[in-house]
Amino acid sequence: MIALKWCVSVGLMVLTLGAWAAPASFEQAKTVSRQHVYHDRTESGTFYCGCNWQWVGRSGGRVDFSSCGYEVRAQERRAQRTEWEHIVPASNFGRARQCWQEGGRRNCTRSDPVFGAMEADLHNLTPAVGEINADRSNYNFGMLPGASHQHGACSFKVDFQQRTAEPPDRVKGQIARIYFYMHDRYDLPMSNQQQHLLMAWDSQYPPSEWEFERNKRIAQHMGHGNPFVTRERAWSIGHRNHAEGLVSDQIPQGAPPASVGRTIRGNINSKVYHLPTGCPSYGRVSDANIVEFEKEAYAVAAGYRKAGNCR
Repeated sequence: MIALKWCVSVGLMVLTLGAWAAPASFEQAKTVSRQHVYHDRTESGTFYCGCNWQWVGRSGGRVDFSSCGYEVRAQERRAQRTEWEHIVPASNFGRARQCWQEGGRRNCTRSDPVFGAMEADLHNLTPAVGEINADRSNYNFGMLPGASHQHGACSFKVDFQQRTAEPPDRVKGQIARIYFYMHDRYDLPMSNQQQHLLMAWDSQYPPSEWEFERNKRIAQHMGHGNPFVTRERAWSIGHRNHAEGLVSDQIPQGAPPASVGRTIRGNINSKVYHLPTGCPSYGRVSDANIVEFEKEAYAVAAGYRKAGNCR
């Protein structure tokens, strides 16, 4: 763990970062999720539909429709691949940031370290069928007793007019605890209606063995787990957010956001890292073996050594 201390006018603020852990960008988060969280889950099913997949490229996957009885509703190309779903949509947490009002997601990714942390938070990411990711959009979750399934045997419902989606029972509790975590950590507002629904799901569907294991794996990279999974915290109406994730607001003006520049590239097999300049093998690391670091010190702290052919 590396502590970066910034001296600012109001006093000494300390920003603690998991040196080997918290991804610096959404792109890096997808790679870390594939390599360290979901690497052995391809036959355990995608989040909403329970479809098996095969990894393709650095972080994507090819969906096996026959494994889950999936039927394409409208978007064949997106249905064929897995995508990384933000359980709490990026637009939901983005709207809470000034950067969103001034230029949307692209501006937030470029200029706001807090948004970058939320976008790359592993606790909020899961592989889903691409078409389901598209159909869910940024809709709120809710109950849709009169709606029918539109994706074959996948028990995911969506009402486009009401802008509401209902997930399968088996993930409702996990969704609730992810929502609690994101809203608590990043001080996001939640309507009373949504609170009541998610509290009911949390109570009715307790954490599964996989949810506990997932939380453990993610904690090793984020530097912290989800306290609503471990029951260290509980949500109630009028919950007072802890807002630990807003510590990045203390970074002084002029500090570069995590997403700026090319990252340092490590090889998960050889434990060797390559700099974006001066290291001839930077572009030769197999996509499947890449682990990215924001700073060289983070790679060293994670047990990696610089490639011998770096100048």
